[in-house]
Amino acid sequence: MNKAINPVKKLAGETAIYGLGTMVPRFLNYLLVPLYTIYVFTKAEYGQVTLLYSYVAILLVLLTFGMETAFFRYANKSKNAKTVFNTATSAILIASLFFLLLVIVFLQDISTLIQYPAHNEYVLIIAIIIVLDSITALPFAFLRYQNKAVKFSSIRIISVVITISLNLIFLVVIPNYFGDNYKDLPIYRSTSLVTFVFIANLAGSLSTLIMLSNEFRRFNFKIDAVLLKKMLSYGLPILIISLSFMITEVADKILLKYLLPDRSLADSQLGIYAASYKLAIIMMLFIQMFRYAAEPFFFSEADKKDAKLTYSRVMTLFVAFTWFIFLLVMLYINLFKHFIGEAFWQGLQIVPIILSAKLFLGVFYNLSVWYKLTNKTFYGAIIAIVGGLITIILNVLLIPKYGYMGSAWANFASYFAIMIISYLWGRMIFRINYEINKIILYTITALIIYFISIYPFDFQLFNHYIFVTILLIFYILIVFLTQRYGKTKSTI
Repeated sequence: MNKAINPVKKLAGETAIYGLGTMVPRFLNYLLVPLYTIYVFTKAEYGQVTLLYSYVAILLVLLTFGMETAFFRYANKSKNAKTVFNTATSAILIASLFFLLLVIVFLQDISTLIQYPAHNEYVLIIAIIIVLDSITALPFAFLRYQNKAVKFSSIRIISVVITISLNLIFLVVIPNYFGDNYKDLPIYRSTSLVTFVFIANLAGSLSTLIMLSNEFRRFNFKIDAVLLKKMLSYGLPILIISLSFMITEVADKILLKYLLPDRSLADSQLGIYAASYKLAIIMMLFIQMFRYAAEPFFFSEADKKDAKLTYSRVMTLFVAFTWFIFLLVMLYINLFKHFIGEAFWQGLQIVPIILSAKLFLGVFYNLSVWYKLTNKTFYGAIIAIVGGLITIILNVLLIPKYGYMGSAWANFASYFAIMIISYLWGRMIFRINYEINKIILYTITALIIYFISIYPFDFQLFNHYIFVTILLIFYILIVFLTQRYGKTKSTI
């Protein structure tokens, strides 16, 4: 039993360290949400920011084309990490520069296509950000491979601090100092405040490139053709998976812009949806930092005798903690809602739906061990494509009638579907006896607590918080007792 517990503790420790590089920067970025939604932008302007960053997310996946996961696979397999690093980085560099050239050539056409024909600067700055972030993806992966979590985290944090600082300077300090006359300044005269969000991001991305200079010193522009072919064979299904997931993640924001019946309100509705979506940030942060630590961890544990038992224990603890996050946010939603502007509160009804959807996604990341360790990434790609198709189809069907609520339920349905499909398929190929009895117990307990919390009791606000705190402690107690005294054998 100890052999199974020790790796789990190791993963928990690495998750915490990588959390500094993922959770802290994203939390700091999250602090920009109240700045944007309360003090600076209208709902429509925040909708523009959201839409453009949705395109960024998809294009970053395309330009890294699964090379991060392929790097971990072949760096561990070949024992020649430098060659793998050089090959993968060179491939990404070629793709990124070609992408930037295309954007420059077709700049006006792209701006018109996304319905911002008067803002070519949006597209150009975004393109450069994408290229910089793509180029730095492999150096960050190499730091993870070397277990340099502190350096990884430090660079991420510094980059975000620079981005946030410039946001404050461009959006708050200068406008407040000059008053209404700030619009007459040369840098503000020919564009909107939205542009300065991207300029600040560009500076942060450029600083990341500079801070990774030591990693680039060991880089040689050299491609091992045989190795690249193997990495592409392994990585392209990962690309399809990542792209499908990114479509599932951001297609709702893009489609809301074009499918809402009243186009004049599209940016505003998108802004409301995106701001409320951000209230699931704690869940998203935890899942992201878990994924950073879990991917190399799963590969390193693969050859150990108790690997499957370890994977099962990780899943149980993951589900327990993510339901805790769900309850933390929903039981105290009257506090969390103040992180966004009051004008955006009408979208709060999507928060429990999105939190649940992200939980399903996190479970899927745990389940994905079966196709990654068996080199059946193609099967993972099929599952991800199904998820992407569900997202697109449901958004197309639901947005015209239900608006952003339709998008939220499409997100929920897609992640739930891929979780179930992956679980059932994985049992046939790489069976892991997950502790289903505990997982069901935590799920039912959390849902009962949530529905009790939203019952319209006649409590004063202070008494309400006492009540929900007791409910949260009850959930923690259930998890503690089952982990300490419950049987670990799965019922299924």
